[in-house]
Amino acid sequence: MKLQFQSDLSYQLRAIDSVVNVFQGQPIRQSNFTVSYGEDAGLIQTALGIGNRLDLTEEEILKNVQEVQIKNGLPRSENLKGMNFTIEMETGTGKTYVYLRSIYELHQKYGFTKFVVVVPSVAIREGVYKSLQITELHLKSLYDNQTLEYFIYDSDKLDRVRNFATATTIQVMIINIDAFRKSFEDPEKEDKANVIHRPNDRLNGYKPIEFIQQTNPIVIIDEPQSVDTTEKSKEAIASLNPLCTLRYSATHIDKYNMIYRLDAVDAYNERLVKKIEVISIRSEESFNQPYIKLVEVKERKAKIELDVETKGNVKRTTKTVKYGDDLFDISGERELYRNYIIEQIDWTSGNESIEVGGYLLKIGDAIGDIDDDTIKRYQIRQTIEEHLDKELRLNPRGIKVLSLFFIDKVANYRDYDKDGNPIKGKYALMFEEEYKKLIKKPKYHTLFKEIDDDIDVEKIHNGYFAQDKKGKLKDTKGNTQADTDIYSLIMKDKEKLLSFNEPLRFIFSHSALREGWDNPNVFQICTLKDSSGTYVSRRQEIGRGLRLAVNQNGEREADYSVNTLTVMANESYEDFVTNLQKEIEEETGITFGKIEKHTFAHLVYSHKETDGAVQLGYDLSKKLYEHFKEKDYINEKDKATTLLKEAIENYTVDIPEEFQPWNKAIMIELKRITERLPIKDGSKKKKVKLNKAVIDSKEFIELWDKIKYKTVYSIQFDSEELIKKAVNSIQGMKKIEKVRVISRKDAISSMDRLTGLDTVTVKEGVKDYVSIRHTLPDVITELQNRTNLTRKTIVRILTGSKRLEDFKNSPQKFIDEVSKLILREMKFILQDGIKYYKMDDEFYAVELFQNQELLAYLNDNAVESTKSPYDHVIYDSDIEESFAKRFESDENVKVYVKLPNWFKIDTPVGSYNPDWAVVINKEGVEKLYFVIETKGTDIFGFLRPEEQSKIAFARKHFKAINTDVTFEGPENDVGDFLLRVSSSNYGKNG
Repeated sequence: MKLQFQSDLSYQLRAIDSVVNVFQGQPIRQSNFTVSYGEDAGLIQTALGIGNRLDLTEEEILKNVQEVQIKNGLPRSENLKGMNFTIEMETGTGKTYVYLRSIYELHQKYGFTKFVVVVPSVAIREGVYKSLQITELHLKSLYDNQTLEYFIYDSDKLDRVRNFATATTIQVMIINIDAFRKSFEDPEKEDKANVIHRPNDRLNGYKPIEFIQQTNPIVIIDEPQSVDTTEKSKEAIASLNPLCTLRYSATHIDKYNMIYRLDAVDAYNERLVKKIEVISIRSEESFNQPYIKLVEVKERKAKIELDVETKGNVKRTTKTVKYGDDLFDISGERELYRNYIIEQIDWTSGNESIEVGGYLLKIGDAIGDIDDDTIKRYQIRQTIEEHLDKELRLNPRGIKVLSLFFIDKVANYRDYDKDGNPIKGKYALMFEEEYKKLIKKPKYHTLFKEIDDDIDVEKIHNGYFAQDKKGKLKDTKGNTQADTDIYSLIMKDKEKLLSFNEPLRFIFSHSALREGWDNPNVFQICTLKDSSGTYVSRRQEIGRGLRLAVNQNGEREADYSVNTLTVMANESYEDFVTNLQKEIEEETGITFGKIEKHTFAHLVYSHKETDGAVQLGYDLSKKLYEHFKEKDYINEKDKATTLLKEAIENYTVDIPEEFQPWNKAIMIELKRITERLPIKDGSKKKKVKLNKAVIDSKEFIELWDKIKYKTVYSIQFDSEELIKKAVNSIQGMKKIEKVRVISRKDAISSMDRLTGLDTVTVKEGVKDYVSIRHTLPDVITELQNRTNLTRKTIVRILTGSKRLEDFKNSPQKFIDEVSKLILREMKFILQDGIKYYKMDDEFYAVELFQNQELLAYLNDNAVESTKSPYDHVIYDSDIEESFAKRFESDENVKVYVKLPNWFKIDTPVGSYNPDWAVVINKEGVEKLYFVIETKGTDIFGFLRPEEQSKIAFARKHFKAINTDVTFEGPENDVGDFLLRVSSSNYGKNG
């Protein structure tokens, strides 16, 4: 099985464009499609090979960066402070794919060829190498079979470094930070330096690092928070002499010049990763017997958990104790703890323990509670049961389900007897015992028809652990040679694990091996540890299963109801959500509810006359921020106050008149900022049942018979009209000025043995760039590639516009502006030229409702229903919730349906799934039939272009089926909608 990659995911394309646009104005290169500034654009010949060349000034780069930041709603950089650029992408959203494709884009557009990927660990190094392998054919198909050579740096294979420097094709070197951060210039420490910093006879006495330096590489840092947080690491990165540094992670510490952000909240809300549900597994706190659990031991003190009474309330609390402490006093004088004295603390490594009240407790041990192994067994059982339930739903869809267990000690899964023979650890035994019990349940009969319990159960689970030289499994910290071997095995098995032909479905892994590996079909994660875990373990472990699932063809599963990651937590649901949210804030810099000066800068509205997007911009955003401060909507820490949250809820936010065009967009942004992390409580999960009475009712059958038909469309395109409109638009385009040359005179102000030369600027000036000495781009082919129009049409548009003089002034800017204008006119003409035709013999049968299995989270994403095909309506937003509740309560609404994801309309920009269909009684005599699209705004121009197009095409679809169904949208207020359609004037004006 081979994983399939999508090339058109808009959020990934935005991330790639954000990087490419940093270099806007850099001379473009020659490709197979276009003759331009020359094959050597972006390249420079050096003494040791061929390097990247940057022709832009720092001022030009900064201007580009600021434009990208405003577009993406990010803090504005006032100066660069080095060529470091930050790209933040949530785990599971394709960060590696994005930077690998960015390499191709930077080469295609600017000719850059030398790239170094710096990684913090063996795991991530192997993951990057695997990604290069599995994306190779896909990326070549997108970039005209462009050659890209890649390798892992190996100090025993230095010829690869020489080839990296001298080759003219794209070169990608993957290197671990540990391979080049030891010793640089000190000759006395040369024998301790990494090989990369030592002169080498095989390289004619040069150091390997010198070959890399002369290529002026673009350095990509994968997980910079683990790579260059020390001065030595920063020095090592600088020693590569990078043209620039692109920094990719979900959890940045240093955020230099952020140019793109897709944080955890955005990824969840935009459905780019699996939704998370939490099933809490822990013993109930009875407080009827003395409970003591040993959490941690340090020198002369220990941390314990016990039940403490404060002001009449008993709460399980963590306290630090020392020798001689009386738990009667510490517990708030609870009689249960009388005579429980800390009698001994042992902090010897490997023997950490305490004696209390005659009991010896090691770390993780507890008294007065359900036995810890009983909890672990229940966690395992719940994980298996959840896994089997998902197999019942997903196996028929060709989706293999995987479950992942993280454990602290390898011996708990695989141990050895006194003769060194492997034996099953306690977790392996628990797993097999619980699995054999569960598969005998009648509901799983279809999964297990003929199965040999003893043989087959051993094939379905296995562990990935490092081994010692004798082959024994062992505990490690994740950075040894033994880890290298196990990572290699995990990576090689990544695609194999997704196939039904591979019986392995339950994976046990050491918690130290959590980084660098994930699998899209991990649906359950269970952590069998002694405590709830730290932030890193919680977030990283969840990250192993966030990617959207794939089917047996390796294709991403688009149905979001399939994509749920279930976490078996040994803490309450509330604690899990609160702690995860708090820890995300600490690690990523996301502050839930935080409003800053730049927050609204990227918001736009659509200008009615020009159809252009009008951006709020940084200055107005700052002004709005200051207004909200005055209104006490934002506190001193820039966090939204209760006053603002109440105003948002009641739609009473005070927004000044000058911001009215952006009003709706501002409200949507405020609502997004103040939302909590959308994690579901798995204990409230319920299977949704069919409302047979509604499905069989006359009203529903009439509604369904009107909307069920499928359509086909044809495209009728008038090229003469396009040429005419494009010519007019280009003639109205602003004048494109000539490229400027900046001249500067510097004088030496001081000279020092340590710091070298200091200079001072004595003269600076700007002149028009009059003499163009390079070959002009093939503008026709470049525009042809961007618009897919014929050369003949492009030539007629350009000659008709009479603006080719602007092209000579600034070729790149001319191409960018003209292509935007042509594409805009094409969009309007295409929408007008699409014709839909009804297919009488192709329709969605009402019986399909019986085949769909839905799961609702009560009080979270479901409204109880008596008017729709199911007993609960599942909603995805507050707006959808308001529509469902009003439809249920409004006596004029007879039946309605949240249209299932299989109800799709084909459009030229992808399939489209409307939100609602509803029957409304008007004045008791007339029935109105509607299909509705709900959005965060009711202003069409505020929608993304692809959303606008889909809605426009949906109108044509329902007009073509001609069954008296009215399509309405976008709608964001159910009261306004019902009032409008119920009025006596509705429909009279067409």
